[in-house]
Amino acid sequence: MKIGSSTDSIDGYVAVPPASVAGEGPWPGVVIVHDIAGLGDDSRSIAERFATAGYLAVVPDLFGHGGFVRCVRAVMGSLRSGQGQAFQDIDAARALLAARPDCTGKIGVVGFCMGGGFALLTAAGHGFDVSAPYYGDVPRDEAALDDACPIVASYGAKDRRLAGSAAKLEKRLTERGIPHDVKEYPDAAHSFANRLSLGPFGPILRVAGMGYHHESSEDAWRRVFAFFAEHLR
Repeated sequence: MKIGSSTDSIDGYVAVPPASVAGEGPWPGVVIVHDIAGLGDDSRSIAERFATAGYLAVVPDLFGHGGFVRCVRAVMGSLRSGQGQAFQDIDAARALLAARPDCTGKIGVVGFCMGGGFALLTAAGHGFDVSAPYYGDVPRDEAALDDACPIVASYGAKDRRLAGSAAKLEKRLTERGIPHDVKEYPDAAHSFANRLSLGPFGPILRVAGMGYHHESSEDAWRRVFAFFAEHLR
């Protein structure tokens, strides 16, 4: 599916709830922001799991405006600056869901790693009703979380690069009175909820603090679904 205008669009993956499980709809929506690996099998699997739970899900391909390297640089630049094409693409994905007759108009945003940073930065001022960042960088600008929607966030204690992020986010959200559920998993590292094909680099990346952790991932799914049920349904 194409997302955006006819003159400037990107590809996206849409997962629709099966009627046999979720009824005929309309359903609340979820925009899923992929990690730096891009829109791949893991992102599609996540979208399908949301769909099976009764959410109309879309994953915009943020790397869809040209060559991979150039797009990665541009998207990471947007993440650092808090503005740019990536935010326009996320907004377009939300608008696509909101315009569909099978969507209730209540829409959340979910993001992983790089996408987790975007999920935090779009929690305010982008029309989302709830945000679920996974191991996302806490915004440097504290004002970025002013008036944010409810947030359910998940981090791994073995994630060296984001050490202390869960506590920092918890503090900022508490200070602002924003409904939240922030949890740090003691046995999890970075990307603990992503089933990525790491190939021969798997052992090295796990030592570096990356990798899937089933128990932590399943508990995070439970928390996210409970939080979304409260704020989107």
